[in-house]
Amino acid sequence: MSFESFGLHPDLMRAIAEAGYTSPTPIQSQAIPVVIEGKDVMGAAQTGTGKTAAFTLPILQRLMPHANSSASPARHPVRALILAPTRELADQISQNVTQYARYVPLRSTVVFGGVDMNPQTAALRSGIEILIATPGRLLDHVQQKTVSLSSVSVLVLDEADRMLDMGFLPDLQRIVNLLPKARQSLLFSATFSPEIRKLAKTFLDDHPVVIEVAARNAAAENVSQVVYVVDRAESKRAAVAHLVRSQGLRQVIVFTNTKIGASRLARELQREGIPADAIHGDKSQPERLATLERFKKGEVEVMVATDVAARGLDIAELPAVINFDLPYSPEDYVHRIGRTGRAGASGQAMSLMVAEDQRLLSEIEKMLRRSIPKESLRPQREPVRAKSAPQEKSAPQGKSVPQDPIFSQPYQPKAADPAGLAPSAAGSTASAAPAKPAVSGRALPSGIRRAPRTVPALLGGKQKA
Repeated sequence: MSFESFGLHPDLMRAIAEAGYTSPTPIQSQAIPVVIEGKDVMGAAQTGTGKTAAFTLPILQRLMPHANSSASPARHPVRALILAPTRELADQISQNVTQYARYVPLRSTVVFGGVDMNPQTAALRSGIEILIATPGRLLDHVQQKTVSLSSVSVLVLDEADRMLDMGFLPDLQRIVNLLPKARQSLLFSATFSPEIRKLAKTFLDDHPVVIEVAARNAAAENVSQVVYVVDRAESKRAAVAHLVRSQGLRQVIVFTNTKIGASRLARELQREGIPADAIHGDKSQPERLATLERFKKGEVEVMVATDVAARGLDIAELPAVINFDLPYSPEDYVHRIGRTGRAGASGQAMSLMVAEDQRLLSEIEKMLRRSIPKESLRPQREPVRAKSAPQEKSAPQGKSVPQDPIFSQPYQPKAADPAGLAPSAAGSTASAAPAKPAVSGRALPSGIRRAPRTVPALLGGKQKA
């Protein structure tokens, strides 16, 4: 099958040819004709198989009757809405839409959080047919009345399993309530749990077309997987540096479970002389995009990331990924290793684990229905230099350092005088005054007399002159 068999517009075919596409992938072959017919679709396929083109190309084909070059915003209402769970994925989809619609008079834009809203508002008010957005920022624009969704005829949920997660469900429900009832709904993802499949059907019609081009929740076959067992968690940093150097990796994504862990690992790798940087949710969107761009250019060899980067990142010919931490969700493992081995290329997926991570590994293997090979890894550590005793600084040549015999001699406690006598300044023994009785539970030293206390005038004492 070829793209010509889909009956796509010549302008779309021109953009497809310039993108280097020769033949459609399995998910594209099955999804494109069904979407062009206007049916609801629930599609599952492995990462890196071209799901974005599988729904973008037929949407552009369906919107071709509305294409126009008018400058009036009223002639360009939002007709297709594509929702994505992360900013990186939304930006990636926007780039693909721009590429496919290069020669088509259909406008598109992307809105997501972390950046200034003013440029987004200006783009929305100028009129666009295809809107790519994250749910939170889209609702911000809806609240400010800078966008109307009353003309949307196609709704796409990319990475639908995460979009329908309980964290996104309230925002998603608010957005769906703003859309026309008569619309086409498309749900695409690499993983679908049974619970998510039931929930997804509430957003589709009664008979959606289910497309599965691979085993459910399966990882890409062209990605080799291995788990390296280390003795303790503190050894993982040295293990990452060892893998990067021993295998000559010049471009690798290292996934961690926490933002703090990502920043710390990036700093430690930098101290090891490895160009590294971190990308996670605590960084601003311009910082994240700048790091991603430097990584694509090769200026950064190791990009340490949380799961914010596990979905939607499309790095051409990424050779390997490393799981510094095994993910808590088995589905996230599929998306992480899906960053490598894309578009038919081969890749490596290496994971680090300690004994306490066995439960997480068992859940991953249960979902994949296969066991992952294990190997022991004991990276060579740099010898720790023994701390030597501090030495006294020698005096500069030609200068003498004054010596204080009292300061230099060791401390020797003086023996208590049984007779209660204290040595005099002249060295002779004088008779000491009898010890005073204890005052307030504490005895006064011999030879010391407490000054008499003054009595306040209110209690009968004398006033000071």
